[in-house]
Amino acid sequence: MKINKLIYILGCLVILSTSISCSDFLDAENISSSNESQQFDSTADTFTALIGVYNQIIGDDAYGQRLNLYFPQSADDFKISGDYNCNDRRGISTYGSCTSNPDLNKPFLKLYSGIERANLCIKNIPLSPVYQTGSVADKALMDRYLGEALTLRAQFYFDLIKNWGDVPMQMVPSSDLETIYLAKTDRDVIYDKIIADLATASALVPWKSKSNTSNTRITKAAVKGLRARIALARAGYSLRREPRVMAKGSNSQVYYKIAYDECKDIITSGEHALNQSFEAVFRALHDNSEDAAKEVIFAVGAFGGNASTDSKIGYFNGMRHSDNSNWKSSGGINAIATYFYEFGKFDVRRDVTVASMQINDANQAILATGALCTDGKFRKSWTNITGTAQNLAIDWPLLRYSDILLMFAEADNELNGSPSQDAINAVRLVRNRAYAGNLGQAGTIPTDKAGFFDYIVHERLLEFGGEGLRKYDLIRWNLLATKIAETKQKLSNLLSGTGQYANVPSILYYKESAYDKTKTAQAALQAIDIYVPAGVNRSDVYYTPTPASAPSGYKAINWRAAVNAQYISDPLKGYAQYFEANRKELLPIYNDIIQSNYNLTQDYGY
Repeated sequence: MKINKLIYILGCLVILSTSISCSDFLDAENISSSNESQQFDSTADTFTALIGVYNQIIGDDAYGQRLNLYFPQSADDFKISGDYNCNDRRGISTYGSCTSNPDLNKPFLKLYSGIERANLCIKNIPLSPVYQTGSVADKALMDRYLGEALTLRAQFYFDLIKNWGDVPMQMVPSSDLETIYLAKTDRDVIYDKIIADLATASALVPWKSKSNTSNTRITKAAVKGLRARIALARAGYSLRREPRVMAKGSNSQVYYKIAYDECKDIITSGEHALNQSFEAVFRALHDNSEDAAKEVIFAVGAFGGNASTDSKIGYFNGMRHSDNSNWKSSGGINAIATYFYEFGKFDVRRDVTVASMQINDANQAILATGALCTDGKFRKSWTNITGTAQNLAIDWPLLRYSDILLMFAEADNELNGSPSQDAINAVRLVRNRAYAGNLGQAGTIPTDKAGFFDYIVHERLLEFGGEGLRKYDLIRWNLLATKIAETKQKLSNLLSGTGQYANVPSILYYKESAYDKTKTAQAALQAIDIYVPAGVNRSDVYYTPTPASAPSGYKAINWRAAVNAQYISDPLKGYAQYFEANRKELLPIYNDIIQSNYNLTQDYGY
């Protein structure tokens, strides 16, 4: 077979090892150097080729670090720590990335490498002799592999569009192309193609109960959930090339109906449910197991202790563990200082999602400053790995059942002009879990269209913090510029201690406390000896002004006082400092990739 010409035109092909987290996934050869007909002449060989497609969604350049940890920053939940540099992850987080930023290069190439591998499967599986002479069971297995390849290709294109907008569309192997210099295709054309492909895939891939595989393999709910997510993106806003404005997709109601139907199918299937414990969902990802309710519908696997197949999840991001502790981790993603206060004080998601504590060199729990809290759903100490290791084999939750419930409710509201009782019930399920044990504090769900939409916007902020969804949600709602401006104003109010932050303490006082990794995130925080003024409940300490005098024997840590003017607006340290509406909603394409194809344009003002 001819060499993968498109990948060479875009840049050098990323050659990766081909293992994946499922223990039954075997090593696969690079099928771009093998004979096509031989590669697909049996179910075993076809499965090997399919593994090569899965391999392009894992590793540092995909959902092991860059696609899920770098590219989604910043929204109104988290940002990457450190000072601005246009040529690294901080440039991406501040919306000031240069076209020479190397973090933009390999993810783009890897996604197209995944598309090439998927195209080979999609072309050759129907041509396989197994379809002519194989058993009914073998044909069903080949159909499943075809459905998985179609789904993975849709995910690769979705990641390209989310980050770069219009991109070249290649739906056949590179050896079948008439020209290797592909121009950009309008994203709506690509969206419509992959939405149709996912309808096909849904009929080919079994439900979880019939699949006999882990959640790192695609099942029918994963196909339907991805189709719903893409349909909502197609219905929503995105930054267009000509004219360069945020514009809503055409025929939005058609796509809201697709999202509604797909989510309803998952909800009524009985295959997945909400885990009663919000934290247990994320704990399970740390040992490659599944949560009891199968809430994580599809997870990106991590395995092997290397940059190609493993992940930096829990090391680069997640709760910080000091360098000389048992669990060194950097805590490289920080919560926006106001995000902690978006949660109600009885919301159990707060202390899981926002790690307001860290582990010191003596393996003790201490408080973090108000500006250095991290994303807390991933914690190295929740694994069995100690020392300086950076690859922790933590899987990434690409699709959860709570997302299905909230997408269903959103689509229902758009279709009906106000939420149905089913939509309200779906949101209530998510909300009630967050307030388990304190349902009286969960509040009332609005029943008018605008109020219900705003409620979902906020509920998704709380439910999916740190999971790489928020920026893209805000873009499809055309709320990114609005929420960045709102967050800057909230940060200014926090700095001055006014408005809703009038009673937020400037300083907290605490003593180092023993850290027990088996305790829940909430219990671990409550175990820290924080000074509580007389007459104040422990749960109110973050909502009570600093005592007039420092208590004896306690250490002081800046809480509200950690937020200064530089944090809000500064060339090096400012939050979303270089964001520009109608331009920075998308990333630039790496300059060497542009130079490799005379039909490929940069666009969006870069």
